[in-house]
Amino acid sequence: MALLLREAIGDSLRRARVSQSRTLREVSNSARVSLGYLSEVERGRKEASSELLAAICEALEVPLSTVLVEVSESMVDRAVTSEAANVGSTTIAKDTRVVIPAPAALAAA
Repeated sequence: MALLLREAIGDSLRRARVSQSRTLREVSNSARVSLGYLSEVERGRKEASSELLAAICEALEVPLSTVLVEVSESMVDRAVTSEAANVGSTTIAKDTRVVIPAPAALAAA
C-alpha cells in the first residue's frame, strides 16, 4: 500500500519530537493544539492544515521546510523501494511519452 502524505508528515513530526525527548503534552501546549489532535496528526489519521503544521513546527523549533524535505525524501525512497519490488511486472518507464491522437473530426478539419 502507498504511503499517504499525512502519514509521512506525522512520522516526521513524531521523529522530531521524540529526538528532543519531548512529550505530546509539551508540544501540544506550545503549539496550542489539543493533545488528542496532535496525536492523530502524528499517527497519520488527520490531515493537518498548513497553519497547524506551522504551529507544530514552531513548537518543535524545526523549520516547516525541513519537515517537508524529509517527507519528500521518505516518499521517494518508498516509491523506489516499491518500484524495485515490482521488477518483472508491467510498468511504464518515467521517460515514456503518451501521445493522444486528435479526434477524427478535428483531424479532418
